[in-house]
Amino acid sequence: MRRALRVAAAIAGAAAASGTAWADQPTDGALGFQAAATPAMDEIVRFHNFLLPIIGGICLLVLALLALVFFRYRRAANPTPRRFTHNTFIELVWTIVPVLILIAIAWRSFPLLYHEERAPPADMTIKVTGNSWFWQYEYQDMGVQVTSNLLSDEQAKAKGKPRLLAVDNPVVVPVGATVELLITSNDVIHSWTIPAFGVKQDAIPGRINQGWFRVERPGEYYGQCSELCGINHAFMPIEVRAVSRPEFEQWIVQQGGTLGQPPAGATPASAQPPTQPTPPPAGAAPAGAPTQR
Repeated sequence: MRRALRVAAAIAGAAAASGTAWADQPTDGALGFQAAATPAMDEIVRFHNFLLPIIGGICLLVLALLALVFFRYRRAANPTPRRFTHNTFIELVWTIVPVLILIAIAWRSFPLLYHEERAPPADMTIKVTGNSWFWQYEYQDMGVQVTSNLLSDEQAKAKGKPRLLAVDNPVVVPVGATVELLITSNDVIHSWTIPAFGVKQDAIPGRINQGWFRVERPGEYYGQCSELCGINHAFMPIEVRAVSRPEFEQWIVQQGGTLGQPPAGATPASAQPPTQPTPPPAGAAPAGAPTQR
């Protein structure tokens, strides 16, 4: 784990020195998590590094005790078994020590859960709607709607993007902004997940779940639907581009949106039912999905 963290730090330094934007995605042969891009994911990594030695120590202790029992108290070495049934000291130890371990874990995990669930005041709100098998995004108060579909292998290769992760219209957010997510679904249960953000929130029909993130460095971040949602579940990726505030504002204008407040009396998207997308022809697969032979 320490080696993986050192490698990640070295890569971060090289990217910063060269001015290259990050592109967080699964990497063959990698160890540990993707580099954290949000405060929440940073805290998740810290908690993991705190918990892993505890879990490892417990496993080694149990393994050592099993080995001791196997070899010391086997029939050849101990033909006459002892007949005691209680040991007050051992019973106190195996009661008190686990309680102390659980208290230590709770001391670190409860603040993390609170940090993930209690979102700070949002700078912007995006409504996320899952469909079979693509995502729709609505930038509240900005009048922008985006539909993200999987790029085909040829399109992804031409753009130099990862296969089965790149989309035609990625989500664009400004670096340093607190983004609130209102997540729902039009059909079945999906799950909006970005590993580098530490965000995994289910999209459930008829219900709006809330999530949030704040990206701290520019780059492209990839995720996938993490809930089995049908035959093309594997072809429902997520791509988020984090850019500077001027670039974001320029993108909003290019999409035909506005940066001001909505007109008086406008109904926020969170209060409206999910829009029903035009269904593809019967038996059709999303763009980029391999054909079944």
